[in-house]
Amino acid sequence: MSDTLITVIAIALAAILMFVFPLMTMSDRADDVSQTAVKAAVTSFVNESATKGKITKEDYNKFVQTITSTGNTYDVELSVQVRDSNLAKKKSLSQADKIGENIYYTVYTSQIQDKLDTDGSYLCKEGDIISAKAKNTNQTISDQLKNFFYSVTGNDSYSIAGEATAMVSSNGK
Repeated sequence: MSDTLITVIAIALAAILMFVFPLMTMSDRADDVSQTAVKAAVTSFVNESATKGKITKEDYNKFVQTITSTGNTYDVELSVQVRDSNLAKKKSLSQADKIGENIYYTVYTSQIQDKLDTDGSYLCKEGDIISAKAKNTNQTISDQLKNFFYSVTGNDSYSIAGEATAMVSSNGK
Protein backbone atom coordinates (compact mmCIF):
# COMPACT_ATOMS: atom_id res chain seq x y z
CA MET A 1 0.00 0.00 0.00
CA SER A 2 2.79 2.46 0.86
CA ASP A 3 4.61 1.60 -2.38
CA THR A 4 1.49 2.56 -4.34
CA LEU A 5 1.18 5.88 -2.51
CA ILE A 6 4.84 6.69 -3.14
CA THR A 7 4.43 5.78 -6.83
CA VAL A 8 1.39 8.07 -7.19
CA ILE A 9 3.25 10.95 -5.51
CA ALA A 10 6.29 10.35 -7.71
CA ILE A 11 4.15 10.37 -10.88
CA ALA A 12 2.39 13.59 -9.78
CA LEU A 13 5.73 15.24 -9.00
CA ALA A 14 7.16 14.10 -12.34
CA ALA A 15 4.13 15.50 -14.18
CA ILE A 16 4.60 18.86 -12.48
CA LEU A 17 8.31 18.93 -13.30
CA MET A 18 7.78 17.80 -16.89
CA PHE A 19 4.83 20.02 -17.83
CA VAL A 20 4.18 22.91 -15.47
CA PHE A 21 7.68 24.36 -15.06
CA PRO A 22 8.47 24.31 -18.80
CA LEU A 23 5.10 25.98 -19.40
CA MET A 24 5.96 28.68 -16.87
CA THR A 25 9.37 29.18 -18.46
CA MET A 26 7.93 29.46 -21.96
CA SER A 27 5.22 31.90 -20.85
CA ASP A 28 7.88 34.05 -19.14
CA ARG A 29 9.85 34.09 -22.40
CA ALA A 30 6.72 35.11 -24.31
CA ASP A 31 6.28 38.02 -21.89
CA ASP A 32 9.93 38.98 -22.43
CA VAL A 33 9.40 39.03 -26.20
CA SER A 34 6.23 41.11 -25.78
CA GLN A 35 8.08 43.50 -23.46
CA THR A 36 10.82 43.99 -26.05
CA ALA A 37 8.31 44.52 -28.87
CA VAL A 38 6.27 47.05 -26.88
CA LYS A 39 9.34 49.00 -25.79
CA ALA A 40 10.60 49.14 -29.39
CA ALA A 41 7.19 50.20 -30.72
CA VAL A 42 6.78 52.97 -28.13
CA THR A 43 10.30 54.29 -28.76
CA SER A 44 9.82 54.17 -32.54
CA PHE A 45 6.44 55.97 -32.36
CA VAL A 46 7.75 58.74 -30.09
CA ASN A 47 10.96 59.26 -32.09
CA GLU A 48 9.09 59.32 -35.41
CA SER A 49 6.53 61.82 -34.06
CA ALA A 50 9.29 64.02 -32.61
CA THR A 51 11.18 63.99 -35.90
CA LYS A 52 8.08 64.85 -37.95
CA GLY A 53 6.88 67.43 -35.44
CA LYS A 54 3.40 65.97 -35.33
CA ILE A 55 1.40 62.97 -34.17
CA THR A 56 -0.72 61.64 -37.02
CA LYS A 57 -3.76 59.40 -36.75
CA GLU A 58 -2.14 56.87 -39.13
CA ASP A 59 1.04 56.67 -37.03
CA TYR A 60 -0.97 56.33 -33.82
CA ASN A 61 -3.18 53.58 -35.29
CA LYS A 62 -0.11 51.75 -36.62
CA PHE A 63 1.50 52.02 -33.18
CA VAL A 64 -1.59 50.64 -31.40
CA GLN A 65 -1.87 47.82 -33.96
CA THR A 66 1.80 46.93 -33.44
CA ILE A 67 1.55 46.64 -29.67
CA THR A 68 -1.76 44.76 -29.73
CA SER A 69 -0.25 42.23 -32.13
CA THR A 70 1.55 40.80 -29.09
CA GLY A 71 -1.78 39.28 -28.06
CA ASN A 72 -2.37 41.57 -25.08
CA THR A 73 -4.53 44.61 -24.48
CA TYR A 74 -2.85 47.88 -23.55
CA ASP A 75 -3.60 51.18 -21.88
CA VAL A 76 -1.83 53.88 -23.91
CA GLU A 77 -1.11 57.27 -22.35
CA LEU A 78 0.14 60.14 -24.48
CA SER A 79 1.25 63.55 -23.33
CA VAL A 80 2.80 66.53 -25.02
CA GLN A 81 4.53 69.18 -22.97
CA VAL A 82 3.97 72.30 -25.03
CA ARG A 83 6.66 74.94 -24.73
CA ASP A 84 5.24 78.34 -23.95
CA SER A 85 7.74 81.19 -24.12
CA ASN A 86 7.83 83.75 -21.35
CA LEU A 87 9.51 86.88 -22.58
CA ALA A 88 10.55 88.22 -19.17
CA LYS A 89 14.25 88.76 -18.49
CA LYS A 90 16.23 86.28 -16.46
CA LYS A 91 17.16 87.43 -12.96
CA SER A 92 20.37 85.48 -12.42
CA LEU A 93 23.74 86.90 -13.44
CA SER A 94 24.93 83.63 -14.97
CA GLN A 95 22.21 83.79 -17.60
CA ALA A 96 21.93 87.56 -17.97
CA ASP A 97 22.35 87.38 -21.75
CA LYS A 98 19.36 85.06 -22.25
CA ILE A 99 15.90 86.49 -22.62
CA GLY A 100 12.86 84.63 -21.36
CA GLU A 101 12.46 81.21 -19.92
CA ASN A 102 10.75 78.10 -21.17
CA ILE A 103 7.53 77.21 -19.43
CA TYR A 104 5.70 74.04 -20.36
CA TYR A 105 2.05 73.11 -20.06
CA THR A 106 0.86 69.57 -20.65
CA VAL A 107 -1.71 68.21 -23.10
CA TYR A 108 -2.93 64.70 -22.28
CA THR A 109 -4.26 61.64 -24.13
CA SER A 110 -7.92 62.61 -24.40
CA GLN A 111 -7.09 66.06 -25.79
CA ILE A 112 -4.62 64.59 -28.28
CA GLN A 113 -7.11 61.93 -29.41
CA ASP A 114 -9.82 64.56 -29.86
CA LYS A 115 -7.46 66.53 -32.09
CA LEU A 116 -6.53 63.36 -34.02
CA ASP A 117 -10.21 62.55 -34.58
CA THR A 118 -11.10 66.03 -35.82
CA ASP A 119 -7.98 67.12 -37.75
CA GLY A 120 -6.13 63.84 -38.34
CA SER A 121 -2.97 65.11 -36.67
CA TYR A 122 -1.70 66.91 -33.59
CA LEU A 123 0.89 69.52 -34.55
CA CYS A 124 3.87 70.26 -32.34
CA LYS A 125 6.56 72.88 -32.52
CA GLU A 126 10.28 72.67 -31.98
CA GLY A 127 11.10 72.29 -28.29
CA ASP A 128 7.89 70.49 -27.30
CA ILE A 129 8.29 67.17 -25.49
CA ILE A 130 6.31 64.08 -26.56
CA SER A 131 5.84 61.20 -24.10
CA ALA A 132 4.09 57.86 -24.52
CA LYS A 133 3.46 54.99 -22.10
CA ALA A 134 1.86 51.63 -22.82
CA LYS A 135 1.12 48.96 -20.22
CA ASN A 136 -0.86 45.78 -20.54
CA THR A 137 -4.31 45.61 -18.97
CA ASN A 138 -4.86 41.86 -19.17
CA GLN A 139 -3.26 39.03 -17.23
CA THR A 140 -0.84 37.06 -19.33
CA ILE A 141 -0.49 33.28 -19.05
CA SER A 142 2.67 33.83 -17.04
CA ASP A 143 0.79 36.06 -14.58
CA GLN A 144 -1.99 33.50 -14.23
CA LEU A 145 0.46 30.68 -13.54
CA LYS A 146 2.37 32.77 -11.02
CA ASN A 147 -0.90 33.66 -9.29
CA PHE A 148 -1.86 30.00 -9.16
CA PHE A 149 1.43 28.79 -7.71
CA TYR A 150 2.82 31.75 -5.80
CA SER A 151 0.02 34.30 -5.30
CA VAL A 152 2.50 37.03 -6.13
CA THR A 153 0.69 39.48 -8.35
CA GLY A 154 -2.65 41.16 -7.92
CA ASN A 155 -5.32 42.08 -10.44
CA ASP A 156 -4.10 45.67 -10.79
CA SER A 157 -0.52 44.80 -11.71
CA TYR A 158 0.98 44.75 -15.17
CA SER A 159 3.96 42.84 -16.45
CA ILE A 160 4.51 44.37 -19.90
CA ALA A 161 5.15 48.08 -20.30
CA GLY A 162 7.04 50.55 -22.46
CA GLU A 163 7.77 54.23 -22.05
CA ALA A 164 9.58 56.80 -24.17
CA THR A 165 10.07 60.56 -24.33
CA ALA A 166 11.60 62.76 -27.01
CA MET A 167 11.97 66.45 -27.75
CA VAL A 168 10.44 67.66 -31.00
CA SER A 169 13.16 68.72 -33.41
CA SER A 170 11.07 70.33 -36.18
CA ASN A 171 7.83 72.24 -36.49
CA GLY A 172 4.93 70.12 -37.68
CA LYS A 173 3.23 71.13 -40.89
